[in-house]
Amino acid sequence: MQSRNARGAAGVVGPAAYAAWRATVLGSITESIEQRLILELAGEVRGLRALDAGSGDGTLACLIAERGAEVVGIDVDPAMVAVARVRAAKAGLNVTLLEGRLERLPFGDETFDLVVAVTVLCFAPDGGAAVRELARVLKPGGRLVIGELGRWSSWAARRRICGWLGSQTWAAAHFRTGGDLKALVAQTGLYVGAIQGAVYYPPVGVLARVLAPTDGWLGRLTTFGAAFIAIVGIKRV
Repeated sequence: MQSRNARGAAGVVGPAAYAAWRATVLGSITESIEQRLILELAGEVRGLRALDAGSGDGTLACLIAERGAEVVGIDVDPAMVAVARVRAAKAGLNVTLLEGRLERLPFGDETFDLVVAVTVLCFAPDGGAAVRELARVLKPGGRLVIGELGRWSSWAARRRICGWLGSQTWAAAHFRTGGDLKALVAQTGLYVGAIQGAVYYPPVGVLARVLAPTDGWLGRLTTFGAAFIAIVGIKRV
């Protein structure tokens, strides 16, 4: 499940990889499921100040802005930031795109009402420190929504094999369970809210098309077998 990071089997990432991923049946179905879950967990965003940490090519940041939020996106890759700026400008959306690292966010304490971070913690050297930084910039009563790569899925198994075969990206990636994510969020002092899985089908386009209708039902039952797990943390007032 390459998601917004559009990381292929060899771990290749970049604006072209995003576009190629979305052009496939597997990519379009998977990204739609993930985005729908993240937006559902984010809730009503109109009038909020929101941060997309690890904003990639700006797709999710623009979707949140379309719903009425004032959005800031930050990404470590300047090429991604450039593409995201073009996307937001063409759409006429109020999105500010910056270069920066998840572990050292260039914002003051309690700046945002909503923070989202999708498939970025798995590549952070210190996931705990990264989540603490995300919580730091969240206002009291604000909501943190994290979407991550699940540990026990056919997607994770394939990526581990790629890591064993020499992919530096997947060799360094850290896959997590729902329990792992709960612990990461709880250690910041945030209240742990909803947690839900998604993308239970194997990474095969025809199977995605057939099995996608059952995805939401499975996600409400268990996170085991999910290639994507999303969790909400709420900052206490």
